[in-house]
Amino acid sequence: MAENFPSLLVISAHAGDFVWRAGGAIAAATMRGERASVICVSYGERGESASQWLQGKSLDEIKDIRRAEATAAASALGADIEFLDAGDYPLVESGETVAKLVDIFRRVQPSVVLTHPLLDPYNGDHPAAARMALQARVLAQAIGVTNADGSTPTRDEIIGAPPVFFFEPHQPEQCDFKPNLLLDITSSFPLKQKAMECLPAQRHMWEYYTSLAVRRGVQVKRNAGPNLGLPVETMGEAYERYYPQVTDLLA
Repeated sequence: MAENFPSLLVISAHAGDFVWRAGGAIAAATMRGERASVICVSYGERGESASQWLQGKSLDEIKDIRRAEATAAASALGADIEFLDAGDYPLVESGETVAKLVDIFRRVQPSVVLTHPLLDPYNGDHPAAARMALQARVLAQAIGVTNADGSTPTRDEIIGAPPVFFFEPHQPEQCDFKPNLLLDITSSFPLKQKAMECLPAQRHMWEYYTSLAVRRGVQVKRNAGPNLGLPVETMGEAYERYYPQVTDLLA
């Protein structure tokens, strides 16, 4: 399925992470007519919603707010979205959540997977989500691993080996993030900007990730060379590939 219909799977620890880190990649995929599926492992209701707590909102109210914001952001990017409501601060790794992710991998059949890096000393939820995503990717390849409902997967449900890219964390140097892929998101950035504006609970992030896109855009142009014809105001996102690339052509 993935070979015939490209499908992007984004596994996000909290409701806003996918927008800041990978909104350009998601919008670029959907603009090409590809499917993009976002999985929010938690709403970020405890650790990423300070403005709502300060307004005296209840936990359930905050979850509803974050769900609505993330749903609107995903819609702006042209992506589907699901929420696992696994809790945050801390996001506890569990077999139940991994099993849900296995089912999602088999249903979505991703050709590319995006998630958090495996190190983040400032937010343990991010690497926890990444570890569960990577574990689910491996388990979803095994026909002997049953689906969450106990059924045996069919041959068509078993996934291949989709490449995994880590998107850029908020403080990359402290997360040992070493990007080896720079993505030109100039054409898709307006949709990313629209999606960011769907997240007023984290309004302080809007300018930060706009400025980061400008800086990464400079690196896109520098690494692409002068003959690619990129626009002056190129925008970019940075990624780190986790598994080796398989190819018969060096390019």
